[in-house]
Amino acid sequence: MIRRIALHCAACGLAGLVAIVFGQLARAADPEQRVARLGFVDPNSPSTALRGVDGFWRRLRDLGWIKGQNLIVEERWADGRSDRLAPLIQEVLAHKVDVLFTYTTPAAVAAKKATTSTPIVDGLMGDPVGTGVAASLAHPGGNLTGLSLGWSEGIAGKWLELLQEMVPQVATVAVLMDPDRRISREQAKRLEAIAPTRHLKVHIIAVRGPEALDGAFEQAARTAQAVLVMDDPNLSTQRTRIVALAAKYRLANMHVMREYVDAGGLMAYVADVPAMFGRAADYVDKILKGTKPADLPIEEPTKYVLIVNLKTAKALGITIPESILLRADEVIR
Repeated sequence: MIRRIALHCAACGLAGLVAIVFGQLARAADPEQRVARLGFVDPNSPSTALRGVDGFWRRLRDLGWIKGQNLIVEERWADGRSDRLAPLIQEVLAHKVDVLFTYTTPAAVAAKKATTSTPIVDGLMGDPVGTGVAASLAHPGGNLTGLSLGWSEGIAGKWLELLQEMVPQVATVAVLMDPDRRISREQAKRLEAIAPTRHLKVHIIAVRGPEALDGAFEQAARTAQAVLVMDDPNLSTQRTRIVALAAKYRLANMHVMREYVDAGGLMAYVADVPAMFGRAADYVDKILKGTKPADLPIEEPTKYVLIVNLKTAKALGITIPESILLRADEVIR
């Protein structure tokens, strides 16, 4: 009798041990129960980060990844200086992160040079194939994937069209761009080709950094009635200064990032960046659950939005046409 009780207890103990082991294995296999390490390098500063980045963190929470619980984040900020990206990325990679998340083409290039093994998700690339960080959009290959702004040939014409519709008397548009950026050079060429078909002239002005802004706007004011500011990570921290210079010289201004309009710019026609950042979180989630970056195609935006600033229009003496107001996805009053 005693022997049967002992055997029964041993069997119960073994069953309990098996249950514990399998329970631990199940928890280890559940991505929400294990702790993941995410590297995050923002090309901007905390005060000038794109507002869409919040969508990335919200979506990660929705997917079950909670900072401080099952997600450790190694976070760094480049403060608008592209030269800081490479050392910050190296610093983050030293923490053996499971995935590195960043955005912009310079950040993608720096990350790709820094590692060929750690998975990389870039949420806002300009030209991943042209810059060599991906073999193709459909099959990026290697360890990097994410989303591209996808500035097609038609987007340049749309910027000019909207400027003309906003200010019909515009004859010349000054284009402020960094000639060292491939995507900006390509868009400048497209603008030069399209402008004559719209009976416009474009004046391309090189801006390689914040120190060139004052001179660039002085040139623009002498030759143009409007300015189109191409986005550049080295200028992203200068948004308030850029829109102030446009106001000083009373230039109608079009932007390719919505944050410039938030800072007081006149208008922007841009990809739905918050949606893109949310989608980037999906990519991070899939990689943390075992998908290889090479198996995730680089996506392009499916939606563009028009944002206009009524206060800025009034200050510039511009009456926004009803056609623009009806088409605007957002009107800042």
